[in-house]
Amino acid sequence: MDPVTRIQGVALPLNRADVDTDQIIPAKYLKLVERTGFGRFLFDSWRKDESFVLNDPRYAGAQVLISGPNFGCGSSREHAPWALQDYGFRAVIAPSFADIFRNNCAKIGLLLVPLPQDEVDILLKRAEANPNTQVIVDLESQSVSVAGESWSLNFDVDPFVKHCLLNGLDDISLTLQHEADISAFEAQRPDFLPRTKVTA
Repeated sequence: MDPVTRIQGVALPLNRADVDTDQIIPAKYLKLVERTGFGRFLFDSWRKDESFVLNDPRYAGAQVLISGPNFGCGSSREHAPWALQDYGFRAVIAPSFADIFRNNCAKIGLLLVPLPQDEVDILLKRAEANPNTQVIVDLESQSVSVAGESWSLNFDVDPFVKHCLLNGLDDISLTLQHEADISAFEAQRPDFLPRTKVTA
């Protein structure tokens, strides 16, 4: 996956609590066998409402999603982070996230930014009032700011998740960091045992 360092983009306000994974990507679309292409089905049920924020052309190309608490709750489908990322979101800001959803996002490089409710409310109001609001999320400094303004907010992130995101390391990349040890182990295995083939 690509490294995550600094994200700057239009912020889309989704002022709802308990946004569950079935709303993010309805189950009827989970038949696809690829990992791509889910973005067009993001929030499919809600998008039938013409006034839904994703239908507002002023937020086209948004890279930062701002939402309410307990984002990503519900069933543990990997497709939810895939759909958000495929649509174009690179970061999600909310007061809290469901645990399994958080882990699934970390594995694909979708940055989750937990902030206190009052700070999320400030960002939501900014994005609702001005669809051109550019939010900056800097993973290295663990800060959130608005382009052109001097204030910033700090957020917490697990050190291991931060390391993986900054260096673009998914589970396979982490394993391949030990390629020399794997190769040495395989070289010592008797010929009659199966071998692990490491490919680039």
